[in-house]
Formats: sequence, C-alpha cells, structure tokens
Amino acid sequence: MCITIFGAGSQGDIQPCLRLGKGLQDAGFQVLLAAPQNFADLIGEQGVPFRSLRGDVQKIMAGETGQKFMEKSVVNPIQSILAMRKMLGPIAVQMAEDALEACRDAAALITLAVFAPFGKTIAEICGIPLILVEPTPVLPTRNFPAPGWLIQKDLGRLHNRLSGFAMLEVIWQWYRPFVNEFRYRFGLHPLKSRDFHRILTSTPLLGAYSPRVIPHPQDWLDNVHITGYWFQDNVQEWRPSIELETFLKKGEAPVYVGFGSMAGRNPEHFARIVLEAMAKSGQRGLLATGWGGMSVMNVPKNVFVLDSAPHGWLFPRMAAVVHHGGAGTTAEGLRAGKPTVIVPFIVDQLFWGNRVKALGAGVEPISAKGLTVDQLAEAIQRAVNDAEMKRMAESIGKMIRSEDGVGNAVRIIQQYLGT
Repeated sequence: MCITIFGAGSQGDIQPCLRLGKGLQDAGFQVLLAAPQNFADLIGEQGVPFRSLRGDVQKIMAGETGQKFMEKSVVNPIQSILAMRKMLGPIAVQMAEDALEACRDAAALITLAVFAPFGKTIAEICGIPLILVEPTPVLPTRNFPAPGWLIQKDLGRLHNRLSGFAMLEVIWQWYRPFVNEFRYRFGLHPLKSRDFHRILTSTPLLGAYSPRVIPHPQDWLDNVHITGYWFQDNVQEWRPSIELETFLKKGEAPVYVGFGSMAGRNPEHFARIVLEAMAKSGQRGLLATGWGGMSVMNVPKNVFVLDSAPHGWLFPRMAAVVHHGGAGTTAEGLRAGKPTVIVPFIVDQLFWGNRVKALGAGVEPISAKGLTVDQLAEAIQRAVNDAEMKRMAESIGKMIRSEDGVGNAVRIIQQYLGT
C-alpha cells in the first residue's frame, strides 16, 4: 500500500512527517513524502522517497513580511491573517496542485492538521482516506487556551474552549481563499469555517506529543489519538566535529542556546544578549545559529558556536537548554531530561513554554520582545542550579524516553487502513 504524506512549513513541521514516513516504511508501506524542495536533502538522508512541492517557506519567512511577523511576540489575529495571506498567496495553490499529483497512485493521504482543508480536498478528488497529524494541538478544549491565541493565561474552561474556536477561525482564514480556489478548479463546493472543525472531528487525528505533557482532554472525541512524541532513532550515529567533541570534554556541561529562524531582522541583537547573559551567569555555552537565526562575533572561549546538530544527540550532553519553544525542540529538551528556558517569539511557542513551566521542568517563559541580559542570565542560573527543577526534568525525560510514539502512530494507521 502506498501512502503519500503532505508536509509544508518549517523544518519543525517537516520532521514529524519524515519520522512518521520512516516508521511506515519500516512497517512495510510504500511512502512518498511531498514537501518543499528545500527539504530534499533532509528527507533524502533518511531514505524516504521524495516529491518536490513548489514554494520555499523558509525563504518566505526570511523575507520582510516573515521577519516582521516573527518580531512580534504577541500577534494580533487579524494581522496574522493578512500576513499569512500575503506570504502564502504566491505558493498555496501551487503546493496543493503538486501535492495532488503526488497522490495519483496513493491509497491514503496523511497531512498536517493545519492543512486539513487542503488534505480533505485532495482526498475527495482522489477518492482516498485522509489521516491528520499534529505536532501541536489544534482542536478546541476546555483544558487549556489554544496554542497561538493572544491570551495564554488560563481564564477558565469557557475561555479556553472559545479561544480554540477563535484560533480555528484564524487558521481557516489564513487559507480560505486558496482552498476554495483550488476546490473550484475541480468542481467541488466551497468550504466554510465550520467545515474545518467538522474535518478535524471526523477524521483520524494523531497527536505527535506525549500524554505526559498533554493528557487526552475529555472533550476531545475518540478520533484523536495522543501517541507520544515522534523522535528520530539514529541520532547516535551522528559524529561531531573534533572541535565540538573537544569543547564538550574539556569542561562542565554547557548551556545550549538556539532560536532557530526566529531572531528576525536583528540577529546580532539576540547574539549580544545571549553572550552577555552567558558571561553574567558564569556558564559555558553552546550557541546554534540555525538558518539565519543568530549572528555571532567575538565569541569568548567558554562559548562554542555551531550551525546545527541533531538535538537528540546534543541535548543529553547539556546542563540546560534555551530555545524559542518550537514543538519539536521542546520535545527534544523534555526527552533529554534537561531544565528548559523558553524564549517565545510567535504562534504556539508561548503555549509550549507554559506547558514546560507547569510540568516543573522549566522556568517562566521570557518573551523575546524586550528580552534583557539580566532576565536571561537569571533564568539560566535557575535552570542550572534549581535541584527540584532538575529532578522533575529528569523524571519527565525518563517517562518520555519509555514511549514509542512512532510505533503507536503506525499501529493506529494500520488499524484505520485495515492492513
């Protein structure tokens, strides 16, 4: 049986699709991962067949509109709709067309839940079943405010659930004109906002996160399966440079700092804050610059700079981790059992920062907007020295490492597809 997986977005969006694809491949499925061309090397390294989609989201996010979007620690929903439509307009329908072509021989389609309207449309055209996956919760619930909603404080069960429906409407409005333009080309009736929620509640939906971090809410239906995180198993095969290996061996475990692509149009600003905070905290540091996320100059000897390394290999060797709070990076920090400092920039990052704090595995998230040296230095010192936080982080890490998220997801997909 051939399954097409449609993924788009940042590397944090593609990696869960890739890991699931590898798991399905190992279980005997034929898998085709349709993703933007800029992820060809990442996917090819794992031996998963690849189909290129037009549109480089990383390039778009590096443009002026994307950089302005990332600079806002709290994004007005209306502004996010305008920004996303401006960024997605040139590529959204092209991506959908290419994903449709990738499904011509498929027996099933898997796509990210935020793209459910596109996935539903492609599945209708091809007459195949659809399965949704999500690195971050999408469905409304009374248990917590919706990831990405501008008020992340728990103001009660009613507010939490209403925020979920409000965020669904926001996400739907990001794509609405492009989805319905695509459907019109194939003679399908247009979708409305209520259809987005209907698709999410009537389609198998796999939550690629740990039930220890997000237990299954009672107001989610049985179509939602929380599988555990989806990790890459072969990271121990990765080999560090001699310079990195030497740095790790010659002193105490360093503190990891990396903001991925989130540092906006002024990466030097964040690099200066990080270096000064590291000096003030008295800790050794390891800075990951990401794809343009940070720019560093005049680095002291107690700080090592690298472009990137597998988090699954790197994080267990750290004393603590400081990052932007992306779903995948948060998962790796929790799995490693390391205290966490989250500096959220946009969308769901504050949500993950609050979850880590509630678990006792990290400090209060610090907004990227207005981040100061003193704030970051104090947070780093607490993460490294708080014995109870270290104990909780280690305990949660042990539980997460015992889970088999990819295996659980594969078994659920097999059940739905009757294989």
